[in-house]
Amino acid sequence: MAEYTSARPPEGATGVLVLADGSVIWGRGFGAEGAAVGELCFNTSMTGYQEVMTDPSYAGQIVNFTFPHIGNVGTNGEDVEAINPHALGCLVREDVTEPSNFRAVQHFAQWMAVNGRIGVSGIDTRALTRTIRVKGAPNAVIAHSAAGEFDIPALLEQARAWPGLEGMDLAREVSTLQTYAWDDGLWTLGAGYATHAANPDGPHVVAIDYGLKRNILRNLVAAGARVTVVPATATVEDVLRHEPDGIFLSNGPGDPAATGEYAVPVIRALLDMAKPIFGICLGHQLLGIAAGAKTIKMHQGHRGANHPVKRTDDGRVEITSMNHGFAVDADTLPANARTTHISLFDGSNAGFELTDRPAFSVQYHPEASPGPQDSHYLFEKFVNSLR
Repeated sequence: MAEYTSARPPEGATGVLVLADGSVIWGRGFGAEGAAVGELCFNTSMTGYQEVMTDPSYAGQIVNFTFPHIGNVGTNGEDVEAINPHALGCLVREDVTEPSNFRAVQHFAQWMAVNGRIGVSGIDTRALTRTIRVKGAPNAVIAHSAAGEFDIPALLEQARAWPGLEGMDLAREVSTLQTYAWDDGLWTLGAGYATHAANPDGPHVVAIDYGLKRNILRNLVAAGARVTVVPATATVEDVLRHEPDGIFLSNGPGDPAATGEYAVPVIRALLDMAKPIFGICLGHQLLGIAAGAKTIKMHQGHRGANHPVKRTDDGRVEITSMNHGFAVDADTLPANARTTHISLFDGSNAGFELTDRPAFSVQYHPEASPGPQDSHYLFEKFVNSLR
């Protein structure tokens, strides 16, 4: 079904992807009808499509899944990282089949439709991935029409008019608007997520929500912390009002330089107070900017659950989950920032710590969801440092 050049739909085509360079790729639509414009990226994870679609870091993006069988385990109310999906839509190789899993409560296509997200199947997703690797992440429009009716020139104009993620602050759009306490712990088979699991006498962590995933909060609780979540735009006074023992800087979408306009002054003030800080993904990038480094837009980004990262202290390798299109420019890290982790895919910075402040961060996602659990120790390292 995947056809790359024709603006005329082949027989049976009800979905289409239009790239800003004029490429038109036909397929079969599922989920919600309509059109959405954003950045096209690819994810290599073999599991966890529901977690990927609900990860706030994917706001403004269309996800091209390289694993061909997406939707085969259905969906449920537990495997979500936010209340609503944030990815605009997804592209898959095979048609979504009836779910085959004892935890499934809803068909993936139905879940997509209920949540207003567009899917297109029948796409040569690996060929599309190679295009992204060569040309970089393009602007694109994903569209679904059950009647097979598309205005390709209008969709192309929409793709070309979208400004792209560089310079775009999306953290405000996905962040919580209210402060709240979190006390759920990790998931176990048969019991679900542990409720009221926070240690009432544990160190108090204030998590700044730039688009955080729920499993991060669960891991902080599992490590023994009490957790309070505040909005991305929280001021220094807002944070200190909760008398935190430590500060967590969350993941999130968009350009860290744009979010940093209001987030970095807060982080710098907290650093000057020597408040212990732990950052993940966007939080890592914001901590880098606050320390004096710069961030850059990556050619294709890192998104998947099998990314090898080397620890500089002992040379051990962690297999990690990643989702980022921006990175800290390692060449701009200041003298008081020591590199702790390096991506073995491209040598980019995957973690650093400050030598004169109790602050560290990693570019990858130690909470996984989806992905391996090699890096759960980082939550224990942070919480134990606060005791």
